[in-house]
Amino acid sequence: MKKLLIRLGINAVALYAAVALLDGRGINPQNENWLSFVWLALIFGLVNAIIKPMLVVMSCPLLILTLGLGTLVINTLMFMMAGWIGTHFQVGFTVDNFWVGFIGAIIVSIVSFVLTGLFKDDLKNRPHK
Repeated sequence: MKKLLIRLGINAVALYAAVALLDGRGINPQNENWLSFVWLALIFGLVNAIIKPMLVVMSCPLLILTLGLGTLVINTLMFMMAGWIGTHFQVGFTVDNFWVGFIGAIIVSIVSFVLTGLFKDDLKNRPHK
């Protein structure tokens, strides 16, 4: 349960960072309170857990052909889809075009990577050093 809450928090902070950095430049959030970002992080996690594996398997030849760079497109689509699904629950955001979604997905990936590195001991159930 602790790992789930940490991952949910990491996703919420990463999504908040992307929306805050790109607000007014192609991303239009519906709600900007923290509870909305927690719900949006839950939606983002479910989209990445359910839909992303199917897309990766279906696009495997493209991923091999592009040496893995196709995953950036898949991440962009997942970012945009999470925002779109969230708008139906009044917690999401709209993305004006693909390139704004691409930059947003890059921001989410970088922030998630950094925060996961900071919380690696908590996520692996190892004691702190």
